[in-house]
Formats: sequence, C-alpha cells, structure tokens
Amino acid sequence: MSEVRRATTCPYCGVGCGIIATCHDDAARRVSIAGDPQHPANQGRLCIKGSHLAETVGLEGRLLHPMVGGLRTSWEHALDQVATILASTIATYGRDAVALYVSGQLLTEDYYVANKLVKGLLGCAQIDTNSRLCMSSAVAAHKRAFGEDVVPQNYDDIEAADMIVLVGANAAWCHPILYQRIKAAKERRPELYVVVIDPRRTATCEIADLHLPLRPGSDISLWNGLLVYLDEHGGIDHDYCARHTQGLEATLQQARDEVGAIADVARICDLDAGHVAAFYQRFIDTPLTLSLFSQGSNQSLQGVDKGNALINCHLASGRLHRRGAGVLSLTGQPNAMGGREVGGLANQLAAHLELEHAEHRQLLAEFWRCAPISAYPGDKAVDLFAAIASGRIRAVWIIGSNPVVSLPEADRVGAALARCPHVIVSDCIADTDTTRHAHILLPALAWGEKDGSVTNSERRISRQRRFLPVPGEARADWWILSEVGRRLGGGSMFDYQNAAQIFREHAALSVYRNAGATRRRFHLAGLAQIDDAAYEQMTPQQWPVDAPAHPYADHHVSHADGRARLIPVRQAPDHDRRDAKHPWLLNTGRLRDQWHTMTRTGLSATLLAHTQEPYVDIHPDDAQALGIKDDDLVALHRQEAHSVLRARLSTQQRRGELFAPIHWTGVLSRSGRIGPLVHARCDPLSGQPDSKMSCVALQIPDIAWQASLVSAAALPLPPLYYATQIRLGQGFRQALAEVAGGMSFADWLHGLTLPTLEMITADDAAANWHRRAWLEQGRLVAFLAAPWPSTADLDWASSLLGQRLDGQQRKRLLALQAGTASSARGRRICSCFGVHEQTLIAAIRAGRLDSVAAIGQATRAGSNCGSCQSELAELLRREQALRTTAVQPGRALHQDPS
Repeated sequence: MSEVRRATTCPYCGVGCGIIATCHDDAARRVSIAGDPQHPANQGRLCIKGSHLAETVGLEGRLLHPMVGGLRTSWEHALDQVATILASTIATYGRDAVALYVSGQLLTEDYYVANKLVKGLLGCAQIDTNSRLCMSSAVAAHKRAFGEDVVPQNYDDIEAADMIVLVGANAAWCHPILYQRIKAAKERRPELYVVVIDPRRTATCEIADLHLPLRPGSDISLWNGLLVYLDEHGGIDHDYCARHTQGLEATLQQARDEVGAIADVARICDLDAGHVAAFYQRFIDTPLTLSLFSQGSNQSLQGVDKGNALINCHLASGRLHRRGAGVLSLTGQPNAMGGREVGGLANQLAAHLELEHAEHRQLLAEFWRCAPISAYPGDKAVDLFAAIASGRIRAVWIIGSNPVVSLPEADRVGAALARCPHVIVSDCIADTDTTRHAHILLPALAWGEKDGSVTNSERRISRQRRFLPVPGEARADWWILSEVGRRLGGGSMFDYQNAAQIFREHAALSVYRNAGATRRRFHLAGLAQIDDAAYEQMTPQQWPVDAPAHPYADHHVSHADGRARLIPVRQAPDHDRRDAKHPWLLNTGRLRDQWHTMTRTGLSATLLAHTQEPYVDIHPDDAQALGIKDDDLVALHRQEAHSVLRARLSTQQRRGELFAPIHWTGVLSRSGRIGPLVHARCDPLSGQPDSKMSCVALQIPDIAWQASLVSAAALPLPPLYYATQIRLGQGFRQALAEVAGGMSFADWLHGLTLPTLEMITADDAAANWHRRAWLEQGRLVAFLAAPWPSTADLDWASSLLGQRLDGQQRKRLLALQAGTASSARGRRICSCFGVHEQTLIAAIRAGRLDSVAAIGQATRAGSNCGSCQSELAELLRREQALRTTAVQPGRALHQDPS
C-alpha cells in the first residue's frame, strides 16, 4: 500500500514540536519519525522521547473494545450504560454527584466537548484536569497580574534576550528543545548570561553562568529581595509603572517588611550573599531579561504567589511584553494551554470567560443554547478525589489520565475509586493502575490515530493529524463524549461530524460578543469560518491571530482599566514541615527519557535503557552517614505509604533532601510509585498540589536476597518486597529483592513456573550464587541470575532470548562469561546511539578529549537529539578532575589509566 505522510505534533511536553510522521505499513504499523523543519517551535529538532515515538505506536497493551463489568460489549450498550449511570446518579444525588477528570493529553476539540457536556448540559462545573497538577498556579498568577490567562512572551524571545533566568525549570530534561535553543543562542553569543534558580544542580545548570541552589520554598523571599534591591539601586521604572501598572507601593512595602539587606535574603534562602548580589545587579544591568518558570515554581503551597513575585519584578522594572524581556510559563503537557482555552479547569469557562461573572455565564449559555451555567466552581483535582472518597461524588468519568499514580497521596486515590459505585475510564491502554478500578472501559484513540489541534506554551495552535489506521473499535474522545451527550438529551448541542466542526465552534465562541475596551485577548478571529479543507491544511499559528506576537505589546492588559497589577506577596513561615519522624525533604520530578506514567515511553526499550529502575537521589555525605552505597535499596515512608527505591548518590542534591522521579507505576513496579508519598496540601488559590516538599522518613531494609530475571515475554510481578519489570531490546527484565523474614529464595524459585521443556542450573550455595536458564526446544525462554551480574552481562544474556543455544553458549550463560563482551559497560548514557558510560570514559582517556563536541566526533554520543550532553559534560569534568589529581606535589607520577 502507499505510504501515509503527515505533519503533526509531538504528544509529550508543552514545547509543541512539529513532527513529520510516515506510516510505511498499516498492518505492521511501521512508522518513521522526523522533526518538521517548517514548525516554528522546533525547526526540525526532536528530543530523545520525540525521536523514538515510532517504538511506541504498536498495539501491545491497547484497549480495543468497550468493556462493562470486565466483559466485552458493544458501543451501543456501553454508551447507554454511561448515560444511564450519569442520569440516575444526578436524579438521586444531584448534579454535583457526577464528575469528569480529564487530561492535557486530550486534543482541544475533545476538551471543548467535555467542558460543554459538564457545564453546558449537566449544569455543574464538576470537571477538572491533570493539568491542575502542573500549571494552574501559573494560570492564577497570570489572571491576577494581567486580568486574563495570557502568556505574554514567545520562544523567539530566547534569541533576543541578554539574560535568561530559568526558575524551577530543568529544561534540559523536561523541555529539551527549548534548552537546546538556549544553548545554541549562548554558543552564538557567549555574553548571553544564564541563571538557574533550583535547589538541585540539574542538567540545565550545564549552561548556567550562575546557579542559585536556594532553600526549597524560599522563592518569594528571593524575588521580594530583588524588588527591594531594584528600589534601592534605581532599577524601578517609575514612569512605566505610573502609566501601565497598579500596586507598586503596596507591593514594595510588603517586600520591605519581609526582607531588608541582601544578607537577609541569603540567610532565608540559604544562598551565598555574593551570588545573590551578583544576580540582583545583573538583573538591573540587563534590560532584556527573559524569565522562564515551570513546575519547580508552580508545584508549591505558594505557587501562585511565587509566579506573581516573579512577575512583580518584571513589571516594576518595565521588563515585560516586549521582545527579549518578560516572563514565560513552560507547561508540562502537549495541550495544557488548549485545555485552558476551553475551560478545562473546574473554576473556568470556555474562551477565557469567567465562571464568577454573571454576564460571562449568560453569554456562554446563549451561545450554547443551554440552561443557565452553574455559578459556582467544581472540585479541583485533589478535592475531587476526596469527594469521591467521602461519597459526595458517586460517579466519575476519567479520560486519558492515570490519577492512581500521578495524584498526591495516590494510595488514597486508589482506595477512593475502589469504593466509588461508578468508575468510567476512557483510555487507549487496557491495564493501568486506574483502569484496574473501572467498571466501564471505553477504548480511545491514541496519538497518531486521532485528529485535532493542540496549543503549546507560547500560545501556538498546531494540528495533530492521523497517520495510522484506527485499531479495533477505538474512537475519538470527542465522539464518545458527544454520543453520551446525545443520550442525555443534548440533541443538536453534540451534533458533531468531525474535529473541524468542533474547532469552528470553539473559534466562533472566542469572538462571540468579544469586543470593545474589555475585549478578551484570547480570540481566534479569522478561524471561526474555517472549512474542513482549510482546517486540514492549517499551519501553526499563535493567538491572538490578528495581533502582534506579544499580545500586550501596547502594555494595555485585560483588566478593565488596562493596567497590570503588582501583587503584594510574602513568604509563608512554615513551608518546611520536617520533624523528627520525617526528617527528609522529598522533591519529585521527571526523567530525561520518560513521560508521565510510562504507558507510552515504557513501550520503548531504547528509552528504558537510560534508567531501568525507580531511584532516589541522596547526597553522598548523607549516604555515608547512614551507611548507604550506590544501588542499595532504601525505603521511604510517610504515614502509611512507602516506596522502595535504588539509592543513587548525587552531589546535585542539597544535604537533607531527596529527589525521586514520578513515572513508575504499580503495573511496572510493586513499590516504585512515588505518588503515595507526596502530601496532598495545595496552593489555596490554584488548588495545585505541592509536589516538591513532602516530608518523609528513610530506612535501610535488611535485604536477604536479590535476583534478576530476563524473559522473552512479560511475566506477572511476584509478591516480593521489591519487584520491577521493564522492557529490554529482546524481552523483559525483572529486578527482584526480598527482606529477611520474607519469602526465601528457594520458595520463590519453587513457585516460579515457566512454560518450558528444559531447565539448566548452576549453583554455589556457599556464595549464595545461583543461575537458571529455561529453554523450549533448545531456545532460551528465560534466564535468572542471583545476585544479578553487570548490566553488560544481562544485555548479553537477553540478546540470546529466542535463540537455540549450543553447548558452549549454555556453559557461558550459566557462568555469565560472554567473552570480551561481558565486561561491565555501565549505564547507557546516549540512548540515540546506545553508547554506554565505560565506552565514553575509554574514549575520553584514549583521545584526551576536552569537549562534548569532541566526544560526539569520537563516539557519536550527544550528536543527535542532544539530550545527553549534560551527562557527557559531567563525565568529562570527572575525568579532567582525575587527570588533575593524578600528579600532586610530593607524589609519583601516575600513568594515565588508559
């Protein structure tokens, strides 16, 4: 058959990279992926996750048919059941007893219909989204400052700025293409000054001229200190403030009351006073300063205030709304912005209409031709699941999200769903921590199969286009929602035939009665009449579509008087709540090569090669004091929740603090989920959880035995203290461990059953060393090593899966002697080209390499997507330090290890 080639967008972070996807074979779903050189967001570049999307489009694990009560059924029956449940629950318990929980993975058209169903038809606002977890504090900060949720800057400001400040944003891992863009700008103009403000020394610090590792939660004191410094050193633009802002004096007074001298800021923030002074003076001296902030700032008890404290400094100094100077919020999901446009949050309405404004509610009801819109907001994400737990919400429909992993206190979320009378889940994956609680499962289309639009962090609308065939009975989310809406009496409200029709309505709403001095800046003028053909060909464009690139370029913002607001804020005194029982501060975040709960990236053996088990970073001094070594298993506890993780010693950590990634699920790891440890305290204004400052206890378990099992097919996770399963290139690997007093190795091994005809063994009981190989018709089916060997040995063993083994190979396998291939290679650093740590070290030593570019020339590492360049630089620094210390006064000259 002929190839299908489409321009589309990446389904991962909020950068919104353009992709050229080509399907070469429908049946085999054989796909190739390339960056779209015409897309303004990435200009052809892709990060490691985007470039390996082709490995994630298979049908393994897909939900392909509607299921009711665990049994396959027809769409008619499933949709009738959903409508009946919602209608009967509302009739018995009221409108607020039903809720939708949706996702930034939805396309704008899906989001729009979901919002219309709940707020227009059901007559309540019980809909919230997992985007609440990443950017709702930024939304509230924008609305307080500008009167509307308008991001004032663009990616092009990166090249125009003379200083870039990254605040709580590990862009190198979380927004890699923007990081590469900043890095390239700095290479062209070395005078571009980069500041990273983050408690951890992340990969992003690789390009930083100054890193401020502030005490977690102390951001507001840092910004208030800057505001005072601006006032005392002539950095306030009083003319700008008089013409375009309100609240300067009250905000300054609040800042003065909190902080005085730089020494006060340094003490509160636990920073070097000289570094603080250098940053403050550099800010004054650099009119073209661009600040980018993300989850590290938003995910806080004071996330909204942090956002406004940063905006205050830009407003007071006149550094906003112009090329190269301003504040840019980096969203975490591909369509978090699109969800904001259509009112996906429980306290919003579509088209930037405000729920609390009666005239806005009337306007929307008039446009939708529905009953009056509810005047009160629904439950925000954390409160929504608390309401399910209490029985106030009796039916919940979860769409495209996995809250049993991602929400704070995730075990309580799972318990709430287990008690909920009606759990409906729309997803493309059959088995997730959340679908395991579903009474009704509805199969949705996945990326590459659905058609619609998304909006990235710079307000740029791009098309996602279908290039794969629709599998099984999967359907678009907007279609599923519309069918339920029709069954609930929505009639023509949901008479949609395609995504283009929904987009036209969305665009028409944005301009409906949107005029005059109080005109909302969000509008899609010119797109309200777009026909299907033009929609199909639509190129990436920013909103407002008929305005300058900077929506407030005239400095007239969306408040009624056109003036931006400086908001007085102060640092909360009790942000750090560690105590004797929970003395460690736990920070959570993302990995370089993984995405959310790994339902997509977990399908790629390439992406899994970088980090194969859940881990926790701990400072080496803390580890030494506790007797913890690299790769030891440690247990973290908070109340009844616990996680078991690999310790990873890292000088990137502040002492007394820990970091763990968010991605591991109960499907992949019995004890690697981090969500249960995150406390459920939220910002009181935005409802966004504080995911960066949970207080935990750390214990060292008494491990009796550990083993590694590689197999051709995925196996059920055994009921052990620690069990994690990932995909390898040739199969799957389980990492297993049990504590003293738990199941013995012999008992576990006795209960392990594999469909094989032959088993060969090797044991050394005295050394507690065991090997097992299972074969079927002479072909290797599975292999067990206890304790587990080097990564290279496991890679070699897994490469034999499915092969017929001769006598020599069997002997080598049981002894784990693969000849020269069995030497340990360490972690895979470059996923694009499969380059491991020891290969890189050998190349650095042999060639006395002195730059990341030289490493790329010698090994290809870092020369494709660039995501590993910060790790290459760290290896280079380590090797250069070894060279420097090889010769010390009074010591003999040591030969180079190579």
